[in-house]
Amino acid sequence: MKASEVKRGNVVEYNGKVYQVRDVDRSSPTARGGNVTFRFTMYSVPGAQKLDVSMRSEDEMKETELTRRAANFSYKEGDTFIFMDNEDYTQYTLGPEIVGDNAGFITEGLEGCYVQLIDDAPVGLQLPPTVTLEVIETAPELKGATATKRPKPAKLNSGIEIQVPEYITNGEKILVSTTTGEFGGRA
Repeated sequence: MKASEVKRGNVVEYNGKVYQVRDVDRSSPTARGGNVTFRFTMYSVPGAQKLDVSMRSEDEMKETELTRRAANFSYKEGDTFIFMDNEDYTQYTLGPEIVGDNAGFITEGLEGCYVQLIDDAPVGLQLPPTVTLEVIETAPELKGATATKRPKPAKLNSGIEIQVPEYITNGEKILVSTTTGEFGGRA
């Protein structure tokens, strides 16, 4: 397919590797007769290595068939994460090279995930846009603090640390964006 037809989420082959397109930026030239350029932000599948590629609208890209299966997180075994297919209960074993930074958002019973397969082999993991995590360690709110809301670090039950507003306390469940890793409110 032509570069101009590529959309976010498409899986394409580029230089013999498979990538998922995360972002498409279209830039029109100012001079007449110039070509429209498309800038793709892609992540390798598996491995999630970022790659930025610029192409003209007529350039060709080969789309790869990727199957998405709805799955829930089952359990962790060493470094690997085991997900179970919601329909046929197939177990998918995803290693750290596939899970990558997503590991910090995965907790027991996480639902709404998609395991991405190429030729029945798991190559990627798509998490829900937000996950609910529990604050296990954060400083208490400062009494008499000024009206400015200063963020403070909080350690979460999944092992990651993020910045949260001062009023958040230990034991609270909060929403965290899986794309930015930022606090999204109380759960």
